[in-house]
Amino acid sequence: MVTLARLTIALLALTALAAWAQEPFPSRPIRLVVSFTPGGGADLTARTVAQKMSEQFKQPVVVENRPGANGLVGAGAVAQSAADGYTILLTDRGALGINPSLYKNMPYDPTRDFAYIGIATVAPYVLVVDPRLPVKTLDDFIAYAKARPGKLNYGSYGIASMAHLNLEAFKARLGVDLVHVPYKGAGPAVQAVVAGEAALTISSPAAVLGFVREGRLRALAIGAPQRSALLPDVPTLRETGVDEDLLASTYFALAAPARTPPAVVARLHAEMKRALAAPDVAERLQNAGLVPTGSTGDELLALVKRDLTRFRQLINEIGIQPE
Repeated sequence: MVTLARLTIALLALTALAAWAQEPFPSRPIRLVVSFTPGGGADLTARTVAQKMSEQFKQPVVVENRPGANGLVGAGAVAQSAADGYTILLTDRGALGINPSLYKNMPYDPTRDFAYIGIATVAPYVLVVDPRLPVKTLDDFIAYAKARPGKLNYGSYGIASMAHLNLEAFKARLGVDLVHVPYKGAGPAVQAVVAGEAALTISSPAAVLGFVREGRLRALAIGAPQRSALLPDVPTLRETGVDEDLLASTYFALAAPARTPPAVVARLHAEMKRALAAPDVAERLQNAGLVPTGSTGDELLALVKRDLTRFRQLINEIGIQPE
């Protein structure tokens, strides 16, 4: 009798497990961990896409901000989560392609610890200068800077930020000698150029739009394949005769823990892409200077691998020592 009871319990447990395994995904809320603070492009992308995906899934997609250490905290937490699709990550290019060159002890390996869902949005950078400088175009600025080696500052968002790495590449490629001044974020770097403390910086179109319209900043070029609808008079780098990849855009991408079932990853990608195609979502993102993308996980993984080599070389050339 005891043996029969135990067998019955085991069969019921197996039946419940099989039923649970066959539940359609998602059958409960999804947690979307954002590895940065509220208020920036990562957070806006996450909340905009999560709201639409909640409608599509008919299950909540709950955004949780887990900032810290250039995205290490949030990304590390998701990498160690259950691989069932119910905890996913939104992070950026720096956390995936740059951090491995900056930190000796990484809580995740970007090539092994994630099942990539894809890039949600791309955030191109606009090169802006102090309008009090006697320059109207990128060529003007290059000539002006070359005539004054070491006399002009550029503002970044901090050591090894995208602004720092991009503008060091800009210096090397175009042969100009500019002095790096790190600030505590994109906002202070932009304000430094407005105040005349720095000659130039890069930022998102939305972050500089008001200053450009007021004449407090001059936008010389945008690092994107096409002009921004927010700044239609600003040429692309290619239009100025410079390689558009000189100012590498950042991106905001979705990922799940490694070993998440491929069917679940595919469903998450399909719903992300569907959300990005919704007119209200696309409009909100574009008004913030973000380009809805929806690329695949395979495309994202290939880009991460290229970035690891690209940024490691640049960081070594600059002489930044890993922490």
